[in-house]
Amino acid sequence: QVQLVESGGGLVQPGGSLRLSCAASGIIFSMYAMGWYRQAPGKQRELVAGISSGGNINYADSAKGRFTISRDNAKNTVSLQMNSLKPEDTAVYLCNVYFRGKTNWGQGTQVTVSS
Repeated sequence: QVQLVESGGGLVQPGGSLRLSCAASGIIFSMYAMGWYRQAPGKQRELVAGISSGGNINYADSAKGRFTISRDNAKNTVSLQMNSLKPEDTAVYLCNVYFRGKTNWGQGTQVTVSS
């Protein structure tokens, strides 16, 4: 059974930084692409960044230049370094993996950007 556990969220002032982590179990982590998504109240869930098993990366336009996704296959974790945070980055951040025909989600971690 796939399990994804996010951590690292919190309250931060505009312009601040946070580093989110997602620990995965139940899969051969190095073989799978991982993604970070976010969902703000009343809005659809949207892709923030993705990283393939080979390390290819893509970012949403809103994340380019501010966020960095990375993976550590030895630790089965995918991270999202978020800098220059804005109030509009406030959302629940979730990681996901597509495994055996199913998209699997963690429980999410809340990020609130506010002064």
